[in-house]
Amino acid sequence: MIDWNDAFDNSSYVPGADALPELWAGRAAAHRAETGEIDLAYGDAPRNRFDLFRPEGAARGLVVFVHGGYWHRLDKSFWSHFAAGPMARGWALAIPSYTLAPDARLTQMVGEVAAAVNAASEQVGGPLRLVGHSAGGHLVSRLACADSSVTDRVEKVVSVSGIHDLRPLIGTRMNETLKLDVTEAEAQSPALHKPRDGLALHFWCGAVERPELVRQTRLISEAWNAPNTFDPGHDHFSVIEELGRPGSPLLDELLKD
Repeated sequence: MIDWNDAFDNSSYVPGADALPELWAGRAAAHRAETGEIDLAYGDAPRNRFDLFRPEGAARGLVVFVHGGYWHRLDKSFWSHFAAGPMARGWALAIPSYTLAPDARLTQMVGEVAAAVNAASEQVGGPLRLVGHSAGGHLVSRLACADSSVTDRVEKVVSVSGIHDLRPLIGTRMNETLKLDVTEAEAQSPALHKPRDGLALHFWCGAVERPELVRQTRLISEAWNAPNTFDPGHDHFSVIEELGRPGSPLLDELLKD
């Protein structure tokens, strides 16, 4: 029998993971102090806000980064330093917060993130790319589905360590907070939907992540006939830090034509 609590337990298998949120918050605050348009509204809920970071000169396009935290932790303020990567390449980066569980179901979160992307797209012209990590990887994959309400300007989606079949989460302790039932889990699982036509897709995962995250990446890659990358040497947390490094393979993939 699979222990689904253990299967989705990323932090316990990465040494020093407990200290990472404080480290990220410090780096992010330093970056926000230098640049950024903070708390732009995209809706009425308290967390319906996004931060926008622009490069010098006209932006080549816009990247929207959707953060993780298993749909019930963290917010946009932990990731501002990731903007250094896209900005160095001439791209703007928007980072939204969204209402978390238990105050919102996943269905609401999907709608809020779509609204955030649509609002951010009004601020910056040019190509529009989405990247999300972990729970955020699920959310950007869900926005890549054919029935999504996100703007047609989205031309590429890179999901990093996403969860694409939500049904196993029903049997976890986490679900005491998420309140997923079978109907919603199936409705919001990207791997059970068809992708939008004409959308470039890539599924990315650390090569040394938990087996379930590797399985989930392979699952949707096969279901959607889309390429995947298992980034050598990277765990669940280090893999997304590559977004902030201007020359990283992850950023190369996200920004290439």
